[in-house]
Formats: sequence, C-alpha cells, structure tokens
Amino acid sequence: MKHPTVSFTKADIFEFIKSQLLPPTRRNIARAFNIKDQTRILLKTILKELEQEDLIKRSSGTYQLTESPQFVDVEITAISAEGEFIGSPVDWPSDKPHPKIYILAPRLHKGHSHVNIEIGVHVRVRLEWIDSHTCEGRVIRVFEKLEAQQLVGRFEKTERGGWLIPSDRKIREVFPVTPTSFTNVKNGDIVLAEIQGIGQGKAAQATIVKVIGSMDDPRSITLIAIHELGLPHEFSREAERLAATATLPPLSDREDLRSIPLITIDDEDARDFDDAVWAEPDQNPENPGGWHAIVGIADVAYYVRPQDALDQTAFERGNSVYFADRVIPMLPEALSNEMCSLKPNVERACLAVHLWFNSQGKLIRHHFVRGIMKSAARLTYTQVQNAYEGDTSHLSKDFTKTHIAPLYGVFKALTKARLKRGSLDLDLPERRIILDNKGNIQEIKLRTRFDSHRLIEELMIAANVAAAITLENKRQPCMYRIHDRPDPAKVFSLHNFLAGIEIKFKKSQQIEAQYLSDLCKQVSQTPFANIVNELILRTQAQAEYNPDNIGHFGLGLTNYCHFTSPIRRYSDILVHRALISGLKFGEGGLLAEDGSRFAEIGTHISATERRAAQAERITVDRFIALFMQGQIGQEFKCRISGVTNFGLFVTVDHSGATGLIPIRALPHDYYHFDEKHQWLLGRSRRLCFRLGDMVMVKLEKVEPVTGGLEFSMLKSLQQPSIRRRDKTNSAKRKKAKKS
Repeated sequence: MKHPTVSFTKADIFEFIKSQLLPPTRRNIARAFNIKDQTRILLKTILKELEQEDLIKRSSGTYQLTESPQFVDVEITAISAEGEFIGSPVDWPSDKPHPKIYILAPRLHKGHSHVNIEIGVHVRVRLEWIDSHTCEGRVIRVFEKLEAQQLVGRFEKTERGGWLIPSDRKIREVFPVTPTSFTNVKNGDIVLAEIQGIGQGKAAQATIVKVIGSMDDPRSITLIAIHELGLPHEFSREAERLAATATLPPLSDREDLRSIPLITIDDEDARDFDDAVWAEPDQNPENPGGWHAIVGIADVAYYVRPQDALDQTAFERGNSVYFADRVIPMLPEALSNEMCSLKPNVERACLAVHLWFNSQGKLIRHHFVRGIMKSAARLTYTQVQNAYEGDTSHLSKDFTKTHIAPLYGVFKALTKARLKRGSLDLDLPERRIILDNKGNIQEIKLRTRFDSHRLIEELMIAANVAAAITLENKRQPCMYRIHDRPDPAKVFSLHNFLAGIEIKFKKSQQIEAQYLSDLCKQVSQTPFANIVNELILRTQAQAEYNPDNIGHFGLGLTNYCHFTSPIRRYSDILVHRALISGLKFGEGGLLAEDGSRFAEIGTHISATERRAAQAERITVDRFIALFMQGQIGQEFKCRISGVTNFGLFVTVDHSGATGLIPIRALPHDYYHFDEKHQWLLGRSRRLCFRLGDMVMVKLEKVEPVTGGLEFSMLKSLQQPSIRRRDKTNSAKRKKAKKS
C-alpha cells in the first residue's frame, strides 16, 4: 500500500498549539496542515505522544501547553558554532528528557552594566518553548561560575584557518581556532584549548594552550582522558623524595612471616603486587574439614604518614588509574612498584591476617599481625588454573600439591558460604586491549575468568570482612565500602523488560541479591544472557565509601571495608591506619582528629573512583574506535544494548565495540519509542527493534577522538515485525465462535 506524503512534523504540531492562532482542536490542526484521510492517523499518534511526553494536555476538545516549569536553574555547558550559549538543567522536575536550552542574556535597564555570561556559570532562566525538544531560557539571575572551561580536542587545519573538534561526544559544536594559537600545531594534533570570545553576538573561538599529542600515535588516546578529566599525573618533588628514600623497617616487634610460602597471583599484565596468600588444612581437631589461610598485604601505611607529601598526593588522586598503555599510580613507582610491591624472594613489610574457616566457609576467628614476609613466587591466574587442572609445564606436582591445592580447598569452602548468603554474581564480559611496543592495537579480546580469579576474590573479601569486624570491635573509625539496595523504579523497568521476553520476575520492593543471581543463572543459556546481566547491573546503586555502615547489598555482607589494596586505593590506607591504631602496632596509625574527617574523605574518594572508572571506560572506547577505523564499510553481527527516542545503541559481540544507529539509518518509517518495553516500533511497516535483539549492521563512521561509532541497519535477525491486531477480524472470529 502506498503511504501518503506528509507535510508536517511533530515540531510543527507543537508550534501550532503553542501559537494559539486558532483554537487548537484536532479539526483546526487538521485544516491548518491540510491533513486528510490516512494522515489523520499520524496526527492522532503525534498528539498522543505529545500528551505522553507531558508537553500538551487536552481539555474540552482543545489542546494547550502543560504547565511545564517556568523557572529552571541551569549550568551553561557549551557554546554553539554561532556563539549561542547552551545550558543543562541542574535538576529537571520531570522524568522525561530535558530540552535543549539556548541561553538568552538578561534584559538590562538603561544604565545597568553588562552581565557576564560564560561557560561554567550557574544561572536561573525563564523558559520559552520553541518546539517539543527545544526552548530558550531568558536569564533572570546569575550565580557563581562553577569552573573555568577548557576543552580537549582534535585540531583540524583548513584553508581558511582551523577548527577544534571536542573529544567529549556530548559537545556537538566545533570551534574556530584563533589564528595566532596554531602556528606550530599540525593537522590531527590533540590539543588543550580555552574557549574565548564568548560575548553577546560574537562567535566562540578556541585558543590552543598546549599540544597533547597526535592521532598518529595511539598512545595519545590515554592523554586525552588525562587532560579531559583533569587526572593528577605528576608527583611533587617531596613525594618523589620520600618514596625514593623508603627503606625496610626493622623486624623488632613485627612477626616474622618469611618462612611461610605466601605467593602472589595476578594477571599477566599486572604492574603491582600488593597481596599474597597461603593456606593449609586447619590442624585443630575441633574444626574438622576446616581451613587456615593467611592474606598478606603490603604495609603502605608505614611509608605514607598522615599529612606528609605522599599522603597528600594519595588523597588527591584517591586511587590508581589503569589504562591499556600505562598506569597513573596513586603513589610514586619507588613505592608502588618497589618497596610496597610483594616481589618474589625479597623481604617486604606487611600487614597480614590469619583466617580460620569451618568446612562450610564460615569465618570462625581471625587475627591480624604486622610483619615481614618474603613472597615465594609470582604466579598468574592462568598458571595457577592450569597447574590445578594437571598441567605441570610451569609448576611442579609438588608445588601444586603444597601451595595451590590448599588454596582451592579454601575456595570451595568459601563458595559454599557465598551461595548460602546469596551474593550477586554477574557474568559481564571485560574487554582487554592488547598493544604492541609502539602502542598500536594488536587485538581486542575478552578476559577469561577462571576459578583462580574467584579464589583470590573470595580470600580478599574474607580479609576485608575481618578488617571491618576488628575495627568495630576496637571502636575505631572505619571507612566502610557500602552498597545500597537497588532503586525500585529501576527494578520495575527490569521487570517490564523481562515480561516482554516472557521471563517471570517477581514484583517486590525488597529484591534480594540471591534472587538476581538466580535470574542470571536462569537466562545463562539463552540469547538474552548478556543483556539481562547488563540490565541487572544498571539497577544497582553505586557502591561508595562511607563511615556510616549500611552493609553491602551485592555481596550480601553486613560488615565490609577495603583492606587489601593500599597501593592503589586511599580507602585501604585509612583502614590500615585504623588497624594499626586499634591493635597498637606502632608507627603509622591514625591521627586523633582523622576520624572526624572520614565522611568528607569518603565523599572525595568515591568521586575520584568514579572519575577513574570514567577515564578507563572512555579510553577503552577510543582505543576500540581507533581499531575499528580500518573496518569502515564492513558488516557486523550486533546486539541492541540501548534504545532511545533518537536511535539504537548496538554492541559488537566479540570486541564489545558499542556505537549508535541513528533513527535516520533505520528502515524508513515513523518510529515510536516505547520506554516501558524498550523498543522502537515503526508506524507503517510495524518493524520493531527491541533491547537485546540481534541485528546485522554496517559500520559507517568512526571518530577515534570521541570514541564514537556510527552504524546503519542492514536487517534484524529476530522476528520481522510486530503486527497490529486486526480488530475487525478479531470481532468476526468471536462472532463465528459463538455461532
């Protein structure tokens, strides 16, 4: 059937209602746009969508604008190429996406001075809607400037000058570069620039501050994230000096652990080794089938003292940041890679905890010591797993029997305890970027997860629990690692999606971690396994550091903190200091006033952790985009990993590359976004694209600087369409059935 050509859009209909030129009844709207016959159905659909989006309301057959917020506080976040300011609401009162807000300068009375508006300024505006997704905001009050605006981007040289293409994909504008600032800048260089010339009616310009690198060098990708997010990456001279002069403490009052064959087990590409483990069957006849384990952790608090230069830089960074080609360590390498790295066959200062478990993995007692240890071996997860499974090419049978087998014995017991308490165990693939010596990408692969990984995780969790319990018993301040219950609204969205793929999911305000883990197992052998795991992750609250304990939902634990990685997490240094003070272990404990600052510190290090995670994530995206640049035009099998009103996000199965299929790149139709069921549904052809569906796509565009990939749809590998129920035929069938 031939579909009618329409001469109106959703924005046109909204503008007509807003103008009130005629009473905006459906009949008057149809007359204004000469809407007849089949296009009336489309008009009806558009009006319904505008109502659902809470932009219009109907009263006595007449449409009018809803009472959307008249005054909104916004932060000025960007400048268009024409020099117009763009703002983002600080708090949008609706659950619908906020509009794009163009900022208009305040109207000043005669004699008043000009009000300075620039990026980073916080303002209150009066909204005036332009169309259903755009409005103007007249400034009525100016607050403080939040921060100076600097942008990282790629310099693109042209015949008439140059342009800055921002690395942040949320900034869609490009900025002309002042001619005097790029005399020594090459085409394709990655630069740090400041936005200038942002007065009223004046086009924005970028002035290059420094050249960061070149897109010809893949290692520049990491530099983008470092400068974009302002990651501290240089140590003070005093911090470097303190690290370089660090020496091993005397044995004196410490426990001598050098004869115990503690071993480190890490990834092949690990850069630091701050934990070592050992286990044996418990010799106590009152604990049949039980285990005794030791977890030894580098004694970082001995070297990093409160308020010294090392402490200040560790606090500022909050944590180490790990990239494919480098690490930004929390502490100078003289500590993180040397004196606090538990290298084999060298003596190192440590805090260690003896752990005793019963046969069911329950922690029955524990005991902390401050000692000197000597690692017996540096092993990888792969070596340990292979040895346990019988491959003796790297580790002898004797070594496996005495060092490896007992660790797996403890692991099996701890697994019983984990299953009993019902922790959340998500199976989410982790991408690994393999680089050559020049920083070029050789391969993108998914990390293999062995029982040897889980073995270390379970022992670290047990040590962390022991630390939290000890600090509570000693009435010491504790920086807990807390994880709240999922947001009920997100759980409800998960329920709606699962209902759409016919998976039962109970509605409850108190979903337990065990139930979510069972759900993962239920779908593990289905095509929806990855997306269900991902959606469950999205329902989770963000874990954080806080001195007020609410428990850890995901792990199913009442008392939990971080003790096991003081080389790379400031939270762990605080826990070490509290243990040293509480157990009277000597130097390096908390200062008397430190406990009162734990809430403030927790907020800060939670933020630095999120910053690090963002830096690592966007850098992986950019490396993948660079890798995909030579594959433009190729076809890929993908899974729909996100559905929005502007298109589909898809993820390539093997590499994990994620990109956008904009609505214009879908088969031609008018698509409706169903937020409840997470799908786009075509009005005419009834094509439906759902979250989790498999599709074939073609790679159309790559932008390594932003990490952006753009695909076009080739075909769906799922059902071809969702058909509209024919009410007439349905009525006929019911009538025939009665007769």
